[in-house]
Amino acid sequence: MSAVNRIKAKFQEQFNIIIEKPLLTASLVLAGVSVLVISLSLKYYIRDFESFWSQILIEAHGMIFDIAIIGILLFWLNQNGETRQRIRYYKDEIDDFRLWESDEAAFRTVGNIKRLNRHKIHEINLVNCYLARTNLNYVNLKASNLNSANFSNSSLIETNLENTRLNQTNFENSNLNQAILKGAYASGANFKDAFLIKSQFENAFLIKTNFKNAFLMEANLTGSYLMGADFENASLYKADLRGAKGLTLEQLTKAKTLYLAKFDDEILDQIKTNLPELVGA
Repeated sequence: MSAVNRIKAKFQEQFNIIIEKPLLTASLVLAGVSVLVISLSLKYYIRDFESFWSQILIEAHGMIFDIAIIGILLFWLNQNGETRQRIRYYKDEIDDFRLWESDEAAFRTVGNIKRLNRHKIHEINLVNCYLARTNLNYVNLKASNLNSANFSNSSLIETNLENTRLNQTNFENSNLNQAILKGAYASGANFKDAFLIKSQFENAFLIKTNFKNAFLMEANLTGSYLMGADFENASLYKADLRGAKGLTLEQLTKAKTLYLAKFDDEILDQIKTNLPELVGA
């Protein structure tokens, strides 16, 4: 390699080092511009310093205005744009993992749900998502669409599912203790073997929902729609079913216990007459 080529290569290497360090690049540019401006303005410093200084102060006030108004506005717009891009990315990644039944897909989707929650996004499309064996405790999914999703063997303690679509959703063997399901649309949902202690189902649509072997102790089902719901071997200890629509004595016949459960007077009389063993101590 010739001496000229070696010099060029060395120069190129140093140039690359500089441009790869933004702070160093900015400092060098500032130093160069400062030398140029000061050298061109030197005669004004010497001849009429007071007049020149007043002009500098005027420009300084303009700079403050630019930083305060334009700079902050541009920063806000940039931050807002980056936030929206991140939210779009999280939603796109959920779409990418939809219908993919694997532990990796489940945990990646949960991570994106929690990131969206940090951005105060709770209406999320999780239709047909695989979320088995995941931890979604305290997550907010209010008004989301979870139709046909798989949450089997998962933990959703105190999770907010208010007004959420849960039709045909699988919660088998999951823990939903104290979960909020007020006004949820859970027709055909599977809560078999699920823990639903103190869960809130007020005014929820639970038509043909599967509660086999479920633990519904102290659950609130007031005003819910229970036509065709299956309570086989379910524990309804202290559960509140007052105002429930479509609830029949036949549905309660196979329950494990109805001890201290609350019912409307009409159905309570039927239970005491026909199923006294279920309301006894």
